[in-house]
Amino acid sequence: MRIRTIMLAAVLALGACGGKSKGPEAAGDTTATAKPLYDRLGGKEGITAVVKDLIANVGADARINTMFANSDLAALETKLIDQICEASGGPCKYTGKTMKETHAGMGVTEAHFNALVEDLVKSLDKIGVKDPEKSELLGALGGMKGDIVEK
Repeated sequence: MRIRTIMLAAVLALGACGGKSKGPEAAGDTTATAKPLYDRLGGKEGITAVVKDLIANVGADARINTMFANSDLAALETKLIDQICEASGGPCKYTGKTMKETHAGMGVTEAHFNALVEDLVKSLDKIGVKDPEKSELLGALGGMKGDIVEK
């Protein structure tokens, strides 16, 4: 449960969830060559690379790593990949608990949330995700903050 909560916090830190990303069309790009965010992130392979790096960043981040001390990191990785995949318009389905259920009673603060987002952005930068895709992904996941932060 703790893994799901932190994993979800990471994903939530990324942006405003509410469904799949609308992709470039939402920004006015209606060309036939416009690709979904999932594809522009490199598909499941690209998302997996970001998530693996994120987990390493979180593990090295003294601000939040103790929150993950008892987590099943393999399960967390899988859930995060599915969540980001689905939020970006990919074929995956996130089957975990809601962010609110996952984070209830964890005491996640604004500082914890921000640390996770910083770790995520660091991973996106390292993997080479461009600013438009980074912003779109964060926007696709951002609405979850209210369900994650308790203090």
